[in-house]
Parts: sequence; C-alpha cells; structure tokens
Amino acid sequence: MHNTANHSAFLPLASRWRRFACMLYEAVLLFGVVFIADYLFDTLTQSRHALMFRHARQAWLFLAIGIYFIWSWRHGQTLPMKTWHMRLLAADGRPPRLLLCVARYVLAWIPVLIAAGLVFVLQRVTQLPATSLFVIFAPMAVFVWSWFDRDGLFFHDRILGTRLIVVTRPEEIPGRG
Repeated sequence: MHNTANHSAFLPLASRWRRFACMLYEAVLLFGVVFIADYLFDTLTQSRHALMFRHARQAWLFLAIGIYFIWSWRHGQTLPMKTWHMRLLAADGRPPRLLLCVARYVLAWIPVLIAAGLVFVLQRVTQLPATSLFVIFAPMAVFVWSWFDRDGLFFHDRILGTRLIVVTRPEEIPGRG
C-alpha cells in the first residue's frame, strides 16, 4: 500500500484558468442553492420582500451556501470541480475533515469582504451610486493572493495547507483505486 500524502504531492495543482472556469460554473449552481434557500426563508418567515429581515436573510444564505460547499468539500469536490477534474485535498493528501472545510469556507470570505468594502468606500468617495455595481466582481478577489503566492494557491489554501489538484483518472484520486 502506498503513502497517500506522498502520492498526492505529485499530482498537478489546478491552474488559475481552471479554477476560474470552475468558479463561473459554481456561480450558476449557487443561483439555484440561493433561490431554494431564499424561498424556504420567505416561506418560513412569511416575508413579503427582500429587505424584510435583511440581516437574518443574509445569515441564512451564508449558512446555506456554507452547507453546500462544506458538504461538497468534505467529500472532495463540488459538481463543477468534478466537471473540471479538480479535487480538494488536505495537507495529508486526503479529503479534508469537517473543521478544515468550515475554516476554508470562512477564510475564503476574507478577500471577498475586503473587496466589497473597497467598493463601498469607492462609492462613498465618488458619490456615484453606479460604482456600487462593481461589487459583482468582489468574489474574484480570491485570485489576487494567488498571483503573489509561489505556488499560485489561494489565501485560504495557503493558510490551511489545502490544495486543489487536477485529477483525470479515478486511480489518481488518493485513497481510491
């Protein structure tokens, strides 16, 4: 039997372009996750418009999106990751444990929230309401760190030791085959 951690060290890391394409596909699926979660929230709270219970709604959607990602990462990959032949591994070369997935989800929000804050400041400084539309690009802020990282890793992956690898054949998946 071979050592999983040593075997996974030889698997190639996913490129920025592959991660970007996966992220776009992820956004399409998240539309459905958010729609269903928001519909459930509206049904349970009997809210009549999106600003009703605004902070509770945001917390609910944060949890719903978190459950989607954490559950998927715990099993190694989301559907877009599977489509783009990517898999998330912990430092030991295995699928990440639950707490590592939770930490990855929370840490992934840091660059996004910083970018959203910068858009808010830009809107306040320019006094142009249309500048707030730039917030749509806030999720792309996760890529900024990867341009400076020696291995091209995201901030949260560098901190936690997780890696997105390219897997083309089932026998390349650590712990399988």
